[in-house]
Amino acid sequence: MANLYHFRWQALDTMGVLQEGESLNASQDALLNQLSDRGMLPVNWQRGKCWRSRDWKWQQKIDLVRQLATLLKAGLPLAESLILLAEGHPHAGWRVLLKGLQRRVIGGEPFSQALQEWPQIFPPLFPALMQVGELTGQLDECCRQLAQQQSKQQYLRQKVVKALRYPLFILLVALAVSAGMLLFVLPEFVSVYASFDAPLPAFTAAVMSLSELLQKAALPLSLVGAVLLMIVQQTYRRSVPWQKRVHQWLLRMPLLSPLWRGGQLSQIYAILQLTQQSGLTLLQSLQAVEVTLISRLWRDAIVQLQRHIAAGAPLHQALQQHLLFTPLCAQLIRVGEEAGALDVMLARLAEWHEAQTLARADALAASLEPMMMVVIGGIVGTLVIAMYLPVFGLGDAIR
Repeated sequence: MANLYHFRWQALDTMGVLQEGESLNASQDALLNQLSDRGMLPVNWQRGKCWRSRDWKWQQKIDLVRQLATLLKAGLPLAESLILLAEGHPHAGWRVLLKGLQRRVIGGEPFSQALQEWPQIFPPLFPALMQVGELTGQLDECCRQLAQQQSKQQYLRQKVVKALRYPLFILLVALAVSAGMLLFVLPEFVSVYASFDAPLPAFTAAVMSLSELLQKAALPLSLVGAVLLMIVQQTYRRSVPWQKRVHQWLLRMPLLSPLWRGGQLSQIYAILQLTQQSGLTLLQSLQAVEVTLISRLWRDAIVQLQRHIAAGAPLHQALQQHLLFTPLCAQLIRVGEEAGALDVMLARLAEWHEAQTLARADALAASLEPMMMVVIGGIVGTLVIAMYLPVFGLGDAIR
């Protein structure tokens, strides 16, 4: 995804008056093309700070949409709301962006089309819902619903990541402590035991052998591990088949599969419900879901659903053709389609999967915490016993 640069520029307008301003563009050529489209002749420009995709936080996007909904609900025009948000925003990049949006809106460009100029910041779901709000005259309501949906999804994602990150962090700490004791602490005990010229217990001798092996192979193993990690990371990033294979493995893992599947299904049904309630067709809703998913495996499943829907099949029959979706999903969707309340059933499915995923995340964290403590205690206890076991025989060795 292209980075955005903060440009400050000076240009002559159609009347020959020198104008100056600032904007966000992916490159210098993009800036010059933008000024040319506005009928301005660039005179001077300077590239400033670079804004990467990770600099545009999701919470900032959610707060922006929520505040915009509040201002529109209060009766303020869109252009005035944007400039008001820009003046009070603490983030320099957002100030420039909001001023650019306000300038486009004043120029007669639809807000949804203006958002599409920055795909690095706003995913396709944002302009799609803004377009619905413009057509229906309920832009404030669409902003409110979008902020609410995105807030729930981010909370669920953070909950799942936290549940998976905690045991991994504890395991890494245990490995680091063990490596430190084997590499730095145990060699000191070896010299002490060697001065008494006494035989070591078999258990301690085995741990000492492991310590010597790690001392000799620590650097090569670290280099090999770093190289392998880089190769795996690059292969995963560039190879779509490899990404699908990894995601299929995730679906087979007992503890991770329910969390990952529940998070994906909750996101899918929440977006479908939001877009259906806003007035988009089912095919347009599935297209909005497709562009918001990161996993290639799930995106391919949504593409196949689109093909079934385009061929005239109902949604519940399309869901039955894919193993990623549970039978409960197809049954409830069928009830919603037959009753003419598809958006209601989609909302219930999203809420149910969200609640189940949150409960599983809490249960996983609660169950893995004592398990990790036992593992760490076992590792550290083994090393401590190996170090102090010969001490009990030192009295005989001294006599």
